[in-house]
Amino acid sequence: MIETGLQQEINHIMSQARNNRLEFVTVEHLLIALLNIDEVVSFLRHKRVNIKEVYAELEEYIDSHTPLIPEDSELDIVPTVGFQRVLQRSVYQAQSAQKNTVYAMNVLVSIFAEKESYAVYLLKLNNISRLEVMEAISTRSPELEEEVSTVKSSPKKGKKSALESYTINLCEKAKAGGIDPLLGREEEVLRTVQVLSRRRKNNPLFVGQAGVGKTAIAQGIAKHIVDGKVPEVLKRQAFIHWILAC
Repeated sequence: MIETGLQQEINHIMSQARNNRLEFVTVEHLLIALLNIDEVVSFLRHKRVNIKEVYAELEEYIDSHTPLIPEDSELDIVPTVGFQRVLQRSVYQAQSAQKNTVYAMNVLVSIFAEKESYAVYLLKLNNISRLEVMEAISTRSPELEEEVSTVKSSPKKGKKSALESYTINLCEKAKAGGIDPLLGREEEVLRTVQVLSRRRKNNPLFVGQAGVGKTAIAQGIAKHIVDGKVPEVLKRQAFIHWILAC
C-alpha cells in the first residue's frame, strides 16, 4: 500500500491539476509531491539541493508544457503513462523486497527509470543519482537519520488503515455480489489475465478517456478471480482498485 502521507500528497497534486484544468498529471507532478515529504526533503537538503529552486522549475515546466482542458469540455485529467509506470514500479519493488508499504523514497528511485522526463533531468542537474537514493534507503547516513523522524504512532482502534481508506478490494466486492457480469469485453479480460499470469512483463495498462470501460474490465477480472476462471497463480490474489482522485 502507499504510505498515508505520500498518498495525501499525490491526491493533492491531482486535485490541483484538476482545478487548473490540466489535461495530464505527469512525472513532474509526482516529483513535486515528493518535495512535500519530509524524508525526501531531508535527503535533498543533505545533498545541498536548493529545493525551492527545483520546485519553481518544475512548476514552470508544467505550466509551459502541459495542455489545458477546454472550458467547454467535460474531460477529466489523465495520468500519463510515465506517471503510472513510476507508481507501478514502486509497488512492484516494494513487493519484491517483501515490504507492505511504498514510501516516498521508493517512488523517487522509480522516477529515475523515466530517463526522458524533465524530472530526471532536474535531479541529475542537481547531482542526484538513482544509486545515491537507493543507498539512502538502505543505509541512512547519521546526518539524515537525525533529520528524519522514524517514530510513527500506532493506528487508533477502529480507525481505517490507509489501504482501506484509499482502495477498494474488487474481489471482495465481487464476492458480495456488487459486480455484474461483464458483457462484450471477454477478449480484453482474457488477454489481461494472460499478461497478469506471466512471470515477467506482467503489468497491463489500460489507457483511454473516461467512460470507455477501463474500470469495467478491471471489475470483470476480479469477478473471474472470484469465480475461479483464472490460472492457478491468480486464484488467491487480491485485485485492488487504488483511488487516485480526491
